[in-house]
Amino acid sequence: MSNTSMNMRGKITFYEERNFQGRSYECMSDCSDMTSYLSRCHSCRVESGCFMVYDRPNYMGNQYFMRRGEYSDYMSMMGMSSGIRSCRMIPMHRGQFRMRIYERENFGGQMHDLQDDCDNIMDRYRMNDCMSCNVMDGHWLMYEQPQYRGRMMYLRPGEYRSFREMGMSGQRFMSMRRIMDSCM
Repeated sequence: MSNTSMNMRGKITFYEERNFQGRSYECMSDCSDMTSYLSRCHSCRVESGCFMVYDRPNYMGNQYFMRRGEYSDYMSMMGMSSGIRSCRMIPMHRGQFRMRIYERENFGGQMHDLQDDCDNIMDRYRMNDCMSCNVMDGHWLMYEQPQYRGRMMYLRPGEYRSFREMGMSGQRFMSMRRIMDSCM
């Protein structure tokens, strides 16, 4: 098996109204701005794969992880008031999961390597915050609260020198989870 991400087909359908009513838009890849397809979005169906949805265009703002299933009124379930404005398909990954987390921006302060989920960085590493990281392998979700709760951020392989500069100012990340093949 390869350590690289493998492309797989994902499919999500967005609906303007609750309970899968009204105009719809089917998406099988990334979409940086959905406003040209739908004026609003109140429900969706993930038929295959996993997606991150964002409440602002260009993959900005609050993020929500969606796996296969039906979301008849996800706005009230997730507290989204402005609706979905962009989405990103998460590719399937087979192989290792490796991420290095840092207490401070620009890879400063305490450093720890992760290869599996961490439900609380304070308990496991005595780290008060995670402000930068390097994702070497796999796709990860970071959560603002322990036990994988609160707002989240999707990370794919790459260096993340400052979460603050990514628009996550004031947001702390206290737990991390690998995105496994459960999306398929």
